[in-house]
Amino acid sequence: MTTRRLALCAALLYGLAGQAPAQAADYPIRPEPVAAGSWAVIADTGYFTPDNGGFLVNSAFIATADGVVVIGSGPSRAFGEQYRRVIEATANKPVRELIITHKHPDHFLGNQAFRDVPIRADDKTTAMLKSEADGLAENLYRLVGDRMQGTEPLLPNAPLAPGVREIGGHQLEFIAVPGHTQSDVAVFDHSTGVLYAIDQVFNGRTPTLPNASLADWFAALDRLEALPFKVLVPGHGPVARNAGPIRATRRYLQWLDATLKDAARRGLTPNETMALPIPAEFAGWAEARAEWRRSVGFLYSRYELAELPPLAGTERATD
Repeated sequence: MTTRRLALCAALLYGLAGQAPAQAADYPIRPEPVAAGSWAVIADTGYFTPDNGGFLVNSAFIATADGVVVIGSGPSRAFGEQYRRVIEATANKPVRELIITHKHPDHFLGNQAFRDVPIRADDKTTAMLKSEADGLAENLYRLVGDRMQGTEPLLPNAPLAPGVREIGGHQLEFIAVPGHTQSDVAVFDHSTGVLYAIDQVFNGRTPTLPNASLADWFAALDRLEALPFKVLVPGHGPVARNAGPIRATRRYLQWLDATLKDAARRGLTPNETMALPIPAEFAGWAEARAEWRRSVGFLYSRYELAELPPLAGTERATD
């Protein structure tokens, strides 16, 4: 079912019930200054619900001399429209362009509010969204409900190349750091020292891994930690002034990798693996048990396959 059909079904359902859809409440969009002319918007650290409207991912914006660069548009049309009003009131400048860092729906489904400016993404993310955007949107409709009304995927329409680009007095470096998904782009502002680490870094919130490559993710974390940043804006959780969240994300992924390897080696079932204890360092993170279960569902079969004995070679037929 397409996103438009989901929206139509919802409208018909309300009509049959004789009720109009409830007016969507405003999202708690509160820009937090992180440097001169730079703000982050810190989101809820839970999971998708109608109450939070899918507002789970941090976003950010930078007021340059040539207009505002926005990093992420949020989970819905309503969010994007409210977010743009907040951005322009806070920065007192028009939006210049929107950066989409990767394909997950809570990062791009607010794009409709930015249709009049370049919406930039790297080539691989743009290609994936061409085939996956409708399905990603439909899933968020099912999880979030009414807060998604009027939301339809609007694809990126401008390129985003890795490297440094000067924009209105800011030296912005766009860094390819795949791992959380097949293609991710972090943003480092050399002018202010702020690293917008996107979903490669979680701070006090358990990482999500539906599209993860752990080997790539470890390499991405190493690259990000090596940057001379002063302020770290993670994809989820509060802003930091040091590399602590990078290191904690790495330790969690190392524990996850080692635990899944050990469970597969011992022949544990997925349910037995989901019930394993979570170390105290991570057990208090938001969604710790739920994300561990989801990660086992996403990844465990790979570890089980890796433990299977190699197939015996087939003898060559003789005449």
